[in-house]
Amino acid sequence: MLERAQDVPPNVDVVKAIGTVSRDDYKAVIEPLVEDARRQGRRIRLLWECGPEFRSFTPAAGWEDLKVGIGAMRLFEGCAIVTDIRWIREWTRLASFLIPCPVRVFDVDDREEALNWLASLPEGPGVSHDLLSESGVLVVDVEQPLRAQDFDALAQTVDNWLETHDALAGVVVHAREFPGWENIAGLLGHVRFVRDHHRKVGKVALVADAKLAELVPHVANHFVRAEVRQFRYAELDEAVAWAGSPPSTRSDSPSGPSAS
Repeated sequence: MLERAQDVPPNVDVVKAIGTVSRDDYKAVIEPLVEDARRQGRRIRLLWECGPEFRSFTPAAGWEDLKVGIGAMRLFEGCAIVTDIRWIREWTRLASFLIPCPVRVFDVDDREEALNWLASLPEGPGVSHDLLSESGVLVVDVEQPLRAQDFDALAQTVDNWLETHDALAGVVVHAREFPGWENIAGLLGHVRFVRDHHRKVGKVALVADAKLAELVPHVANHFVRAEVRQFRYAELDEAVAWAGSPPSTRSDSPSGPSAS
């Protein structure tokens, strides 16, 4: 069976597996949890406990787990697995890279640490962005590893703009250093976002420290129809002004750091 615990922080859901878990247990506990989150417009931070009381999943429960997981994957903001069972710990570590949210495994004795970790996760997208309506420039601030949710939020903002405009004047990426992707879902989200929008961008400015200058050619390869230019990290205002200005000819558009 599955049961939900009540002695937890208000923004965390805890599900404990006891004995043999069946398909009916998923329908009685997990599906209502997911539907409540959808209805309330909230993200799920789930702690899943498999202690010494747990014995096994039925095959039908495994199939139901897969179906629910695929359908609700983007609702999850974080998942902590609390167990000492070796095969569950190993399977979780293998699968976590494919899940579009942070996943960590904790020992049974570290349940409180797992709750604190879930409660401390940042809310909302790990990347902030702002579309400047006056200039048609999208400014993206990158500080944390890129997540699939970040590209979902970017795509929604850009697609709303493109409903009433032909293109974006420019995209400005502001990053002191490139933090990479949280997992493969974040990488795939990045690829999809570029694939779906690169022909609708006039200019791309990479506003970063000089050590990221080597990223400029890679950015240019993604946005083949855009002018691409690098600015120093402190030159955000200059980059936004450049991205919102009329396009220049290819021969006049610098691709290295700005001279100022």
